[in-house]
Amino acid sequence: MNIKLYDSIQEVPKETWNAVIGDRSCTFSHEFWNVVERAHLNDFRYRHALFFNPQGEAVALTSFYTITTDIAIFAPNSLRNLLKICRRVYPNFLKLTMLECGTPVILNSPPLVCRPGENETALFQELHTLLHGLARKEGQLLIVIRDFESNAQNFQSQFKKLGYYWAQMIPNTYMDIPWKSPEDYLNSMKSYYRSKLRKHLAINQAQGIRHELTSEFHHLAEQLCRQWLVVHHQADEFAREKLTPEFYHELSHQMGERSKALLYYKGDELVGHALLLQDGELLRWLYFGRETAVNDSLYIYVGWSVVHSAILLGAKQLELGLTTYPIKQDLGAQLEPIHIALRGTSNFINTFVGWFYPLLNRVPPIRNRNVFKTGIRN
Repeated sequence: MNIKLYDSIQEVPKETWNAVIGDRSCTFSHEFWNVVERAHLNDFRYRHALFFNPQGEAVALTSFYTITTDIAIFAPNSLRNLLKICRRVYPNFLKLTMLECGTPVILNSPPLVCRPGENETALFQELHTLLHGLARKEGQLLIVIRDFESNAQNFQSQFKKLGYYWAQMIPNTYMDIPWKSPEDYLNSMKSYYRSKLRKHLAINQAQGIRHELTSEFHHLAEQLCRQWLVVHHQADEFAREKLTPEFYHELSHQMGERSKALLYYKGDELVGHALLLQDGELLRWLYFGRETAVNDSLYIYVGWSVVHSAILLGAKQLELGLTTYPIKQDLGAQLEPIHIALRGTSNFINTFVGWFYPLLNRVPPIRNRNVFKTGIRN
């Protein structure tokens, strides 16, 4: 297998890259990686790899990056408070520069795209050899390969044989969308959840909250990013990447009609937004932002309007993302477990990864609920 590395998506032949992807998620595409690279997020340094067979045909691809990240990112509150104290003196305590394979702003499972009929097991072995060699050469102590949802759990035994620790992350959330109209969705809910949702919708209606769906939001990039930062700074859960106005501008510009923004108005004032991406039959809810950090019903209205939009856009499934699980579950979302593969670059470090990571990170158990009447699938 011949592997060709690129330091930027701009160096990668667009036709070759997109041909390997085929009908896979548009978030693997050349265009989407253009968005990510031009956004200048955090201290990410991206690289891309094309895998060629002996006949010179591109058969697989992946992307990876170096990033300085907190290895106690899912720490319980008691430990998190202790870390805050330690970091007043040592700002980078338990923060490592690691080599991570995946996409930094989206969940893609699995992170290696293979042409149909190719030997995925052998290609993941090639990927491990590539990442391990680069990490050792460049001095990274830890390799992270992410993400593995239910469609990729069969790789667990292979990665364990390669010396990786299979770790659970906080879950993703999904909803199937079988409804023909928003009214059908509301009518399918059990009375408790329906009345609870209608109560919050009425509060927003009384306050004059309304929303608009648009694919043209590049001119609002600065304001939307400021709104996202309001939510980001208030987050007490998982938060790593830091968005930029360039991210919003490029998403609208590069992804065209597939990128959407739900804009929330109170009168004529833009008070919030939800950023969406139409990915084939899947609608992804990427980010949320608002003008002021107050405890009100706006987020519940936002969640309902995202479901509303998924129905009107003809999506078959809605991805609602990480965190704020109680509200998303009340809307009908189901939790989907996510795993990552972790490995130290040296055998000595790797002996500690398996017990040190779960010691620092606590992931709550998955408890799904059914908010719909009997016979309704969610």
